[in-house]
Amino acid sequence: MAKLSRISALHYAKLVGRSLLFVAATVLYVIARIRGDERPFQRITGMPWLLLAIVFIFTVEMLLRFFPSRFESMGCQKQFRRNYVPAVEGARVRLGTWRSTLAVALAWIALNAVFAVLYYTSVIDGGILLLISLFYSVADMICILFFCPFQTWFMKNKCCGSCRIYNWDYAMMFTPLVFLGNPFGLALFGIAFLLLIFWEIAILRHPERFSTASNAALSCVNCPEKLCHHKRQLRGFLKKNAERLRMAERLQLLGSKAKSIVKGRGGRKK
Repeated sequence: MAKLSRISALHYAKLVGRSLLFVAATVLYVIARIRGDERPFQRITGMPWLLLAIVFIFTVEMLLRFFPSRFESMGCQKQFRRNYVPAVEGARVRLGTWRSTLAVALAWIALNAVFAVLYYTSVIDGGILLLISLFYSVADMICILFFCPFQTWFMKNKCCGSCRIYNWDYAMMFTPLVFLGNPFGLALFGIAFLLLIFWEIAILRHPERFSTASNAALSCVNCPEKLCHHKRQLRGFLKKNAERLRMAERLQLLGSKAKSIVKGRGGRKK
């Protein structure tokens, strides 16, 4: 079993923290709805220190992405010069097709457009949009640690280290907050969008830093995070459990058939 790397441990800590935040917000929303409050999160907005703390945490996380940091994954750090290690000279840069990148963007816009329509037609309220945003923050960690639909269904990249859209995560995360028009939400999305633009400019200027073919720092040999190992361990664990369940079902089926045969024979003897 691969040892948990420092970056992986930080990701797990973020997963726990964001999950607790999402669960707490969901509980507050449900309680408020049961009480008949029209603005479920009014109690939260009445506690500016709590709201500012949440905004501060996510803002610090995003600001760290603008600078080289050893506390961040190589997936979002490969844009910086210090993380570029030239591989084979003349190697072809491969970043995935523009179609796959565009497909992700369109899919994300379409998904959130549905939520926007539901919000502006009063089917859902602002509290639901906030919960969706917090759910996205949890899903972001799940994508890194366990399973990423964008990687599997769209980008087809080998791992998070070579992900073409890694730094899109915060912009995706805070998209629902744009519809609210809240200054805190707009500020979070604004910083996230700047981070996305900064990332895209880096890709245009230095595409060689983003490809495993041209940047040796992105190779499996030089990867200190070993996130793929943890994902493989999880898949192996789930596969073994699935095999055990299938075996148990077969044994149960055989046992049922054996009992029916015994009963049938007993009936004939009588």
